[in-house]
Amino acid sequence: MDLTNILFVIAAVFMLFCLYLVLSLRSQFSGGVVGRYWKYLTALVVVFTLGYLALPFFDMLPESALRLTVALVFLFGALYVYLTIKLINSIIKALSS
Repeated sequence: MDLTNILFVIAAVFMLFCLYLVLSLRSQFSGGVVGRYWKYLTALVVVFTLGYLALPFFDMLPESALRLTVALVFLFGALYVYLTIKLINSIIKALSS
């Protein structure tokens, strides 16, 4: 197994662990702003986990599909960062009041 495949496996295992964490913490947020953002973050973690598990099959895709995949990863990554910032901002506002 080459270094790239080893990194793929490590990334997929780590992402599965992150999925476990996000799902186990989800029950602590019953609603409100945090609960709503947590649902969105959970959905994005599911999408990323599926993407990580699909990594070994990417070499079977045509170049145009790979470019689209990379563009979607960047888009969903940016959305994840935005939602995380909004979540942290709402928590800070709640703690400040």
